[in-house]
Amino acid sequence: MRAVVFEGYKTFPVLKDVDRPTPGPGEVLLQVAGAGACHSDVGLFHDFEGDPTGLLTPPFVLGHENSGWVEEVGPGVTGFEQGEAYLVYGPVGCGRCRACSRGQDTYCAQPQEVGYAAMGLGRDGGMAEYLLAPARNLVPLGDADPIDAAPLADAGLTPYHAIKRALPSLAGGGRSALVVGLGGLGLVGVQILKALTGAQVIATDLKPEAMAQAEEYGAVTVPGGDDQVERIKELTGGRGVDAVFDMVGADATLKLAGATVAQQGSLTVVGIGGGTFPWNFFTVPYEVNFSSTYWGTIEDLHDVAAMYRLGQITPVVERYTLDHALEAYRRLQDGELSARAVVVPHGW
Repeated sequence: MRAVVFEGYKTFPVLKDVDRPTPGPGEVLLQVAGAGACHSDVGLFHDFEGDPTGLLTPPFVLGHENSGWVEEVGPGVTGFEQGEAYLVYGPVGCGRCRACSRGQDTYCAQPQEVGYAAMGLGRDGGMAEYLLAPARNLVPLGDADPIDAAPLADAGLTPYHAIKRALPSLAGGGRSALVVGLGGLGLVGVQILKALTGAQVIATDLKPEAMAQAEEYGAVTVPGGDDQVERIKELTGGRGVDAVFDMVGADATLKLAGATVAQQGSLTVVGIGGGTFPWNFFTVPYEVNFSSTYWGTIEDLHDVAAMYRLGQITPVVERYTLDHALEAYRRLQDGELSARAVVVPHGW
């Protein structure tokens, strides 16, 4: 089968022929419906000098945002019918520690024992014609379109988990939320906030087309500029934002988040932009919950899939054939995409 393979750091991935996998005990082989191209992949092959975790040893097939149709099941697997559509929970933990027992494989206590972080991150992912996944990691999609659903495995799950953790800050009347960065995660994040809360949702980005899309989802947008902080605070009556979600994580966005969060609010760093924040006792309002988060639980992904089936969230996607998968990564790397690139190996 054909697949997009990450062969080494500081090396652009290649499209090549690899062996089609065979499901072992507890595994399901999926015919890939869609595979999202995430900026984390660009970090792997373009930004990183080497493996920062010991869990990302090349070569492996890229693609950690995946959906597909059941093709074949391994020994001991029951309850799956050929052709059924599933969303794939990417992280794979040991399955025995406390974190894994609550479905939070992202925080597995024994990742070195597993040997990889996730499908598409150390273990072969879905940027291919077929994907091998543990049966436990499959979330049913029913009759919903699996191709457009693919990015929800990260670009939906990650903001959902972050927002769910911050819901206490948004409980009550007159609350506000700020989404900084309107890429794949941010635009879904705006939709999740509108569906789960009654808060005023404020959004900001450098791309006018991204802000226009956020406005269609019900957000009030604020462009960049010298008066950006003041304009955001004006929308909250001067007190600041109750819950800020930085979907970028760069120096400039962290500075903006810290300058706009309200006293006793929450500030969640979701993006892995490599920024730093110079904290001291007086630079952040009192009693702000300043935290980071990483991906989410498999239970969260069931919630995300349910919201998708109900039409509460709709990822903005741009489809590519597998032949053009490398073009999608080049455009992502160069900042030319205004939607989530989804590679569709079997046509649409």
